[in-house]
Amino acid sequence: MDSTQFLRQLILNLAGSASVSRFVHKHDKALGARRFFAGITLQDAIAAIRQLNKQGILATLDHLGESVTNAAEAKVQADAYVDVLRAIADAKVDANVSIKLTQMGLDVGREECLGNMRRIVAAAQESQNFMRIDMEDSQHVDATLDVLFALRRDYDKIGTVLQSYLYRTKNDLERLIAEGVTVRIVKGAYLEPESVAFPQKADVDRSYLELVDTCLKRGHYVAIATHDEAIIQQVEAWVKERNIPRERFEFQMLYGIRSARQRELAAAGYRVRCYVPYGTDWYAYFMRRLAERPANLGFILRSLWRK
Repeated sequence: MDSTQFLRQLILNLAGSASVSRFVHKHDKALGARRFFAGITLQDAIAAIRQLNKQGILATLDHLGESVTNAAEAKVQADAYVDVLRAIADAKVDANVSIKLTQMGLDVGREECLGNMRRIVAAAQESQNFMRIDMEDSQHVDATLDVLFALRRDYDKIGTVLQSYLYRTKNDLERLIAEGVTVRIVKGAYLEPESVAFPQKADVDRSYLELVDTCLKRGHYVAIATHDEAIIQQVEAWVKERNIPRERFEFQMLYGIRSARQRELAAAGYRVRCYVPYGTDWYAYFMRRLAERPANLGFILRSLWRK
């Protein structure tokens, strides 16, 4: 295991610590946690998206939340997404939504989750908006794909996410291409055993480029979600060499990370979408962002030192 992988696993292990959670919540401003999400309220998020749109950047909106353990809470979370979709339409901002199925009750039960998701789908249909089902840890992949395909029988403006660190992802991509499901490719941000995921960064990066290359070669729309400059430059080279229309893909980055590069890519004529999270349940999301890019720890430590 290299040093980056060790640090990543350490951060994800700490994410489950109650004492670390209390510390981060207490010092959220000093730690710079607010850098990574648009605010607490839906109005905060819409305002952030307006600013992004002015810069030529699209958005995908995420109401932050993790796995829920009861039907009542899952319904509350689904109601929040219905409100999100209607707010996007009312504000006339250029944005879609990203949704975690465990937030919608997947761990409570498949039918519970499907019922909540169908209410969200109905709201998306009102404005013909697109929705992306986020992928979570490896234990939820099959259940997530099952719900995805069930929902697409009635509404096809639904895509999902694939993680390049999972061994299975190449086969999952083939299935999604065959079914015409657009995908977002990410590296992966959960703590996974070596039995299911590549342990070395070099292998994760290689897998990532292979997945993107497959989509581009076969004309399958792909969202290339990365801050890795080497990957971005490789995609730019492929696009130039192969005369790939820019309407066939988009770059995606996270709110608060490499904002200048997002603006630069948009100014160069690429489709760029920013993942805009908001809400009170931001701790787990924040810790995964640190784990994805341990270099962000330098920013955190400098913030604490100045404090």
